[in-house]
Amino acid sequence: MSDGLALWGGVECTVNRVHDRYFSQLERNGHLLRAGDLDRFASLGIRALRYPVLWELVAPAGPASADWRWPDERLVALQRLGIDAIVGLVHHGSGPRSTHLLDPDFPERLAEYAGAVAARYPWVTRYTPVNEPLTTARFAGLYGCWYPHARDDTSFVRAVLNQCRGVVLAMQAIRQINPAAQLLQTDDLGKTYGTSTLTPIIDFYNERRWLAWDLLCGRVGPGHPLWNDLLATGVPEREFAWFGEHPCVPDLLGVNYYITSERWLDHHIERYPESHVGQYRGQRIADIETPRAFAVPTPGIAPLLREAWQRYRIPLAVTEVHIDAQREDQLRWLYEIWRSAERVRSEGADVRAVTAWALLGSFDWNTLVTVEQGYYEPGPLDVRSSPPRPTAVATLMRELASGRRPSHPVLLGDGWWRRPGRFLCPPVSIEAMDDWVSPHPPLARSAQPLLVVGAAGTLGRAFARICSVRNLAFRLLDRAQLDIADAPAVEHAIREHRPWAIVNACGYVRVDEAEAEPERCHRENTLGSVVLAIACARHGLRLLTFSSDLVFGGERRSPYVESDAVAPLGVYGRTKAEAECRVLAIDPSALVVRTSAFFGPWDSVNFVSLALGALSQGRPFVAASDQIVSPTYVPDLVHASLNLLIDGEQGIWHLANRDALSWAQLARKAARMAGVPTTLLQERPVALLHSPARRPAYSALDSERGRHMPALEDALVRYLHLRAQAAEEDETGLEPLQGRM
Repeated sequence: MSDGLALWGGVECTVNRVHDRYFSQLERNGHLLRAGDLDRFASLGIRALRYPVLWELVAPAGPASADWRWPDERLVALQRLGIDAIVGLVHHGSGPRSTHLLDPDFPERLAEYAGAVAARYPWVTRYTPVNEPLTTARFAGLYGCWYPHARDDTSFVRAVLNQCRGVVLAMQAIRQINPAAQLLQTDDLGKTYGTSTLTPIIDFYNERRWLAWDLLCGRVGPGHPLWNDLLATGVPEREFAWFGEHPCVPDLLGVNYYITSERWLDHHIERYPESHVGQYRGQRIADIETPRAFAVPTPGIAPLLREAWQRYRIPLAVTEVHIDAQREDQLRWLYEIWRSAERVRSEGADVRAVTAWALLGSFDWNTLVTVEQGYYEPGPLDVRSSPPRPTAVATLMRELASGRRPSHPVLLGDGWWRRPGRFLCPPVSIEAMDDWVSPHPPLARSAQPLLVVGAAGTLGRAFARICSVRNLAFRLLDRAQLDIADAPAVEHAIREHRPWAIVNACGYVRVDEAEAEPERCHRENTLGSVVLAIACARHGLRLLTFSSDLVFGGERRSPYVESDAVAPLGVYGRTKAEAECRVLAIDPSALVVRTSAFFGPWDSVNFVSLALGALSQGRPFVAASDQIVSPTYVPDLVHASLNLLIDGEQGIWHLANRDALSWAQLARKAARMAGVPTTLLQERPVALLHSPARRPAYSALDSERGRHMPALEDALVRYLHLRAQAAEEDETGLEPLQGRM
């Protein structure tokens, strides 16, 4: 084994077909047009990069008419950067439109393309001709999700055989050009558990997961545990025997592992959500990922790596590590798998690398890339900013690559897959495996907390609730416990609680009353923020503080972005604008979030809740018709702010739910979505409302730094769901909602 575990990277590059439509991740993440991403990848410390030279994109009409311009540029650039390219030719795809996974000519046509790639790039030494052939066959041949949308065992087996035969022939063609070329064969390696009644199905699934690798190694024949099942599909025996005659043993096995890779099957379907109940060979069974079911989590990837090593004795690499989660759990997932790989390597298994997957994130994998909804999962680089913005995962990658001790305080918490409250069914207790233990020893440090000030306010309470859900250590203080404008008190709180960051969620919020109390408003909004900034700069702490859309004058009719000049009209806006300027002058690393027009599920005095309460009870409700704002759903604001804080972002960011509409339009939209009549909604010009404080006629917010908030309609759907759930719990006498997002 080489010295030390290597860090690799990968670009989510799936080009899957659904009926006659192709879904290209490279188009969605912008990498097709952004050559500068390669420099960003190199800065992460990776030694190798799983990189696409995809058949569907380069040579859809065959090698003779291939367009090599894009891979010519990119592969040469990677070579110059000293990054080893692991070239992929088909990634969850079905090839060009003229073929598909069940086409008998698919293997030979893929091999023709592979030979052309090798001839074009003779220095490339590692290939993955087909990514995850077994998994792709399940989605395309068994579940009907992807083209050609088959749903039967025979199609599944033929899809596996076709892809694996394509791998063999592709490597033969490549090695005619480059005899030293290596095969890195990937697949999703999980494990299935279940009730004893389902033992035959469980045993079948646990053997089936090896099928693609077994075929390539020439191990499938009489005596193989799946032999009778394979022949029962009607596929002739000679098609399996071909692999024994043409073995193509991988040089490395690429283990892809996701939070959904390990499954629990149960015939007691009444215990599970209907969404997790399906049918297998005429029997209805529940099929659910183990973290959502097991009372004691599985150890994770380590036992699976041991199994793969013991079965094949072929060098291993973890070739996809990614999770759709909040930032701290993305960090925890990568670090848990890295430590597990190091542990198995220390026991003697030849584990070469761990691959941070989806360096640019991924789109719509929550629907298995069958519907284009715009759902984005950030990676180490977040493409919602231009250029892509490094997240805290990028920092962790650099630390792992250079052998430094990972530094982020949030790593000390358990990921959601190991926390209480993760279950979608009554927790299942099963007999422990021999090594059913913690995936790694606990880190020998206590978690530093976030210090959240503003316990009495909507925002402070929301931070406390969401930090609890996200397992972020925090201390929540009210005004009596900490006056943020009192410098000695702030120093004492820092010494007592030893936080890694301070969240300033307090301040003077009564916009109209501020006109009569300018000194108090200034003390709480400006002086308090300045005192916190001074203390954070002195102690090297991160600071998150909040500002307002009311720093703007309203002279525009398009959303304000971060660099637009401020021109506050009232006392409240002036105190916020002054606070922004002074805080960033003292501590340029501070994060200042401008936001607007709060609404949320956990208080009854926000505008949307008041409007729905009045209208649903048959009372009139008055709202301004000519003051345009960007409503902000508080849970979204808190999640996005925490992610930016964890990422180490600084300066001014705009966070709001993007839409621009009047207060009256907001009330009407929320009422329509809630099914509440709007006949008693009274729309009035601001001038007739006689408010003491001047407000901008237009203060909608957008961001030039990155749009991290969902659309307003999406936020309102979730708000109404939680509001209805809370009302139902009140009626049944249940405990109040505990903030599960």
